[in-house]
Formats: sequence, structure tokens, C-alpha cells
Amino acid sequence: MQRDVAVIGGGLLGTAAAYYLARAGADVLLLEKDQLNCHASGQNAGSLHFQLEFRMVEHGDDLTEAFARTLPLVLEAQRGWGELERELETDLEVIQAGGLMLVETREQQEVLSRKQAIERRWGLRTELLTGDEARSLAPYLSQSVRAAGWCPDEGHANPRLIAPAFARAALRLGAEIRAGTRAVGLARRSGGWRVSVEPGPEIQAESVLVTAGIWTGQVTALADVRLPVIPVGLSMLATETAAPLIGHLVQHVGYRLSLKQAHDGNVLIGGGWASKLIQRRGVVDLERRPELRLESLAGNASTACRAVPAIRSLAVLRAWSGVAAVTADQLPLLGELRRRPGLFVAACGPGFTLGPTYARLVSQLVLAGRSELAIDAYSPNRFAHLNVV
Repeated sequence: MQRDVAVIGGGLLGTAAAYYLARAGADVLLLEKDQLNCHASGQNAGSLHFQLEFRMVEHGDDLTEAFARTLPLVLEAQRGWGELERELETDLEVIQAGGLMLVETREQQEVLSRKQAIERRWGLRTELLTGDEARSLAPYLSQSVRAAGWCPDEGHANPRLIAPAFARAALRLGAEIRAGTRAVGLARRSGGWRVSVEPGPEIQAESVLVTAGIWTGQVTALADVRLPVIPVGLSMLATETAAPLIGHLVQHVGYRLSLKQAHDGNVLIGGGWASKLIQRRGVVDLERRPELRLESLAGNASTACRAVPAIRSLAVLRAWSGVAAVTADQLPLLGELRRRPGLFVAACGPGFTLGPTYARLVSQLVLAGRSELAIDAYSPNRFAHLNVV
């Protein structure tokens, strides 16, 4: 089987890349070891985070500055999400009604002010609201809110809809998708790549793009390339449906919180509270979903109720865990592996918010050797020292 590009991984990034590659005229084959969108891309809470999140500011200004290096991608994503439903010709439940980053203490307000100064320097438009101004905009907020950062373009979308919509659009453009097909070998052959799969037959491709999330390091290891992709277990909650109450994405600068009301009326609560990764003989078992932690669920619910007291009366219908992929320096992996020409990677970082942007830019790099927005700062070759032999 001869293809221009083989894409390995069928989440949001992989399906979006298949679409953008096929739209540009490439002959694309997408491989997914399980079913499309059944891992991180479909398990997250669907937040469109454009402001720097709590996890990006909790460890001091130096790390905040490092996270801010992704803001050029964020600015591109702001525009892209606003056009995505029209481009894919389907309802994705994209709502960009704005986001609030809450503050309850003077110390938190100082953190928010420093964060906003960094964001403005990179071109992200945010505004500092007083507590009364925030409650005027969002009457559901607690009286404890002292101030809030406001980003008018933040919002949320339905993670169960996005990747399938990209997959359907890719199929319409001639891409082929093979679910239940695992890549088990990568070998460089005569100017291209031989991809061994189970079940077969093997595939010949000019280029290979790895979009395998937490499995990215395992896939690139098939080509003898090591990348520091670290799995992080997270947990989320969903309440029963309620009348329209929360019209924005709500976050907190001092606590882990991500709160919004979905299209059907459920309130989705997340923000990075941990779940327990399952280990087997001292190694994380990536095939098993993490275990929920009661203390994380209780802490997450308590933080949400303090921010929005009206949700205290809502019953929790569901709690679930998921796994996110991060790198040692918290920046994404985007680009070609210098040691293996024709082998590309797109992974890590805020993959739901930035997934379509990652996919579009890396697809341009695969086909044209350059992307319209510079992504050299996120090249996987910054970890080339891990492959010294």
C-alpha cells in the first residue's frame, strides 16, 4: 500500500491532520489502534483555554514565561475555532462567549496582574475586571470574587463531535481511515517509510506523522527515537442538566478549576485534578484508564461550588478520568525529527484547544517544508540529546 502520508493516531490531532493533508491533495492513510476519538481527545471537558491557566502560573514567573511561548499558537487558535463549524459544515457546539479567570485574594490578584502583563506582551487581549464588574457580567459568581481576568474569545466545544467531524471531512476528500490497526514497526526505506501494522498489510509512505498522544514516545521508539512524553492522569465531573446558568468558561488563578455549562445543560467541572495512573512492574500502563481519587473529586467540586454557589444543589451524574500528554519543558512537540527525515510529530501541550492549529501547521510542514506560522520553537529536535547513540 503506497501513500503520500501515513498518520498514526486517530484523536483530534490525527483526524484534523488527515483532513488538512487531504485538503491539500495528499493521499493520506490514518491508522488508529483502537477507535477514533476514544482516548484523550474524547475524554476531556472541551474547554477552549486561551488565557494562561493556573497550572502555568502556580510555579512562578519563570515557568509562566516558558508557557507563554505557546501564545502565538493560541492567537492562531482563537481565529481558527471561530471558523471551524463553517469549514467542516457541521454543528460542533462551539461557544466563544468569553472566559473569566477568578481572583479571591490580594496575592492572587498580583499573580493575575503579572500573568496579564505577559499575555499582553505576546498579543493576547485580556482585561482586568473588579469583582462587581465580573458579577455584573456573570451574576452567578460568588461574592468572594475580588477580581477577574476577562478574555472575550474563550469558550468551549463538544469533544465528542470535533474529531469525528474532521474524520468525515477527511473521508470526503479521499483519505482512508483504518481503525483497529496498530503500528508495530517503522523503517526508513528508499526515500520513504515502511510502516508495519497489525493486522497487515504493511504500508509504504513518503512521510509519517505521529499524532499518538501519550503513545507518541512508544511510536517514535519504533524508529529508534526517544522523546520525553509524560502521561498525566486527570479527573472530571459532570452534573445533571440545569436551566441556563453559566454562560462563560470559568477558571481560577489560585486553584485548579475549569467550569462551564455544556450545550445540553450539564455543568462540566475540571481543571487538572489528579487521577491515579496504573503501574505494572513500575511502569505506567498506558492501556489502562487511571483510577479516580475521591480527594480530587471532592476538592474539585468544593472549588467549583465556592466559585459558583448555585451549582451546590446539582447532583453529580458522572465522574471520569483521562490522560494528558506533556513534555519535560511543557511545550508541544511539532515538527520533523532531524535523525529520521520524513518522520514528523505533533503532540503534547493543550491538545484540545490547540489541536486543529497543530494539525494545520504540521500538515503544511509535511507537504511544503514550512508552515505559515513559525513553529521552530516547538521542534522535537530540542530533545536530540536524548538520542546521542
